[in-house]
Amino acid sequence: MLFDVMNQNDSPEYLERKRFFDSLLTIFGRKPVLEALQDNSVDLHRLHLAKSNRNDGIVEEIIQLANARGAEIVYHDRQGLSRISKNAKQDQGVAADLICQAYGNYKDFLANPPRSNYQLLAVDSITNPQNLGMIIRSVCAGFVDGLIIPEKGCAKLDALVIKASTGTLFRTRILRCKQLHRCLEDFRQNDQHPADVYGLSSHANAQLKDVPSDTANIFVLGNETHGVSDVVSERCNKMLAIPMNNQVESLNVAVTASLIAFRGQI
Repeated sequence: MLFDVMNQNDSPEYLERKRFFDSLLTIFGRKPVLEALQDNSVDLHRLHLAKSNRNDGIVEEIIQLANARGAEIVYHDRQGLSRISKNAKQDQGVAADLICQAYGNYKDFLANPPRSNYQLLAVDSITNPQNLGMIIRSVCAGFVDGLIIPEKGCAKLDALVIKASTGTLFRTRILRCKQLHRCLEDFRQNDQHPADVYGLSSHANAQLKDVPSDTANIFVLGNETHGVSDVVSERCNKMLAIPMNNQVESLNVAVTASLIAFRGQI
């Protein structure tokens, strides 16, 4: 990213530009881009198109919507577009940079959380796009303040995730981080807004219902098969379980996310 190579400083101009670039979410694929542009609540920064595209059908409609918004349209060769989409096999010659005000770096949230007893979900190696999309939908609809997603190890925010989220991705507070375990440590050790971190595990002795709601909490959802990783578990204050009947061992991770998102509200 641009700011990885710039000289870091704390000037208001730099911080404002950094917040802008942190809020950019790049999506790809003709249908996901079209659906995003048809949503008036989504702000388009820049549309990227392959020069080899035929300007008919859905591509022409995408161009018309981008022009109506006054957005910049940039044409690339196929290799250049693949560097932007990072998925040459599925971008279909179309990508878009969206401005999502609720999409940004976790450090900005930690510096100014919406409330002292904020509640967050975090995903640790959730690789199934359907699961990640449904988790995003629950976070958007529920009573938590956002979702932490590490840059590596989880499903990408691509067409499958957008579809599974039923478009709620663009309205959900997504907090990005490079490494989840370091992010969680920052939340735990923060002087002004510290949080307790809980991992979900079917083998834990403590239960979800025992967590107080008047403190800042982060709930970590682990991989669909292996659960919360060891390096992340080491950053958890405690592991939690959801009680089960009829010898059922665990719930789908997206269902677990829903229970947490609506904790205490039903």
